[in-house]
Amino acid sequence: MDDSMITSRISKEDAVMKKVAVLTLMAGWAILAGAPRASAQPGTSGLAQVVALDECDPTTFNAPPPAGVGPDFCKNVTLGAFTTLGDLAAKAEAGTPDQNWDFEPDQVTIHKDDVLSVVDQGGEPHTFTEVKAFGNGFVPPLNVGGATTAIPECAGGFSTVAVAKTRILQGSHLDITGLSKGKHLFQCCIHPWMHMEVDVK
Repeated sequence: MDDSMITSRISKEDAVMKKVAVLTLMAGWAILAGAPRASAQPGTSGLAQVVALDECDPTTFNAPPPAGVGPDFCKNVTLGAFTTLGDLAAKAEAGTPDQNWDFEPDQVTIHKDDVLSVVDQGGEPHTFTEVKAFGNGFVPPLNVGGATTAIPECAGGFSTVAVAKTRILQGSHLDITGLSKGKHLFQCCIHPWMHMEVDVK
């Protein structure tokens, strides 16, 4: 086989690969174009996603108690952007909590039949608990001024079934369905500055 035949064969293989790549991209776009959204038409179910984020420092969070929370608690995936456990508690107690612990977006509007899917993409557990009004969580060092009294929906922490069933572990998700029309408030009962509003049409 001479060089011109080899070059011709490689050119044909390149052309085929480019066509396959273009067709794959077009198929992906078609699938995404048909994916359900939070703005679904009334009478159909849509999907709205909320992401729980944090930047826990594995070294300080995973230290044995009382210095840390314990082994394998923080599974940070933020590529080097870490907040130590001590800094997190100090900022929260001072009333200036770390804004890298957050639900995104801060507000979402959905239809009555839509699914609200909350995904924990942070490094540690959170809760997504419906509350009447935002307030203190069940971990006193993470409340403003170290307040020891939690709002009713967070009282008792994970020993309360109502709170435990709203827990989201790192890498998992929680689907919320059946919300009535109107305004709904949700917060993390561990990190009470993590909160958001869900408006149901």
